[in-house]
Amino acid sequence: MPIRVTTGRFGDIEVEERILLMMPDGIIGFPHATRYVILDHDRPAPFKWLQAVDDPELAFVIMDPGDLPCDYRILLQPQDLADLDLQAPSDAAVFVIVTVRGPDPGGITANLRGPVVVNERTRFAKQLILSDDLPTRFPVWAEPSTMPTEPGHACAPAGLSG
Repeated sequence: MPIRVTTGRFGDIEVEERILLMMPDGIIGFPHATRYVILDHDRPAPFKWLQAVDDPELAFVIMDPGDLPCDYRILLQPQDLADLDLQAPSDAAVFVIVTVRGPDPGGITANLRGPVVVNERTRFAKQLILSDDLPTRFPVWAEPSTMPTEPGHACAPAGLSG
């Protein structure tokens, strides 16, 4: 069943209720916003929007970390698996929140320390807090590199393991 979502950037849109993401803990700093929808960007780019359903002005630019020029791997802890009701890694999608600082593409960074993991089967989502070794401002257009990971932080090609 479609629901109407009012947004500050896109006006009123209709989305299927079945595609809403439920984030019981919200995003860090925004615990009040617990329902989101992922919207495609309006032009070809690796970015999408994570739009809060109940707060029209709250939206985050996100991207698949597989599009980053690094080897980004995370390990889901047992509590994360339980919170997300993840049965298999193939049920999960991983996104990182992107920050755009100014018109220079070099000012576009991704938060690798706080990824958002989505259970695509149940539509539950959670923002994780990973190692302090991972940057909160990794340059999206950096030269290819290997990201440092904590011991045991490894993942399947999809970007996570459990």
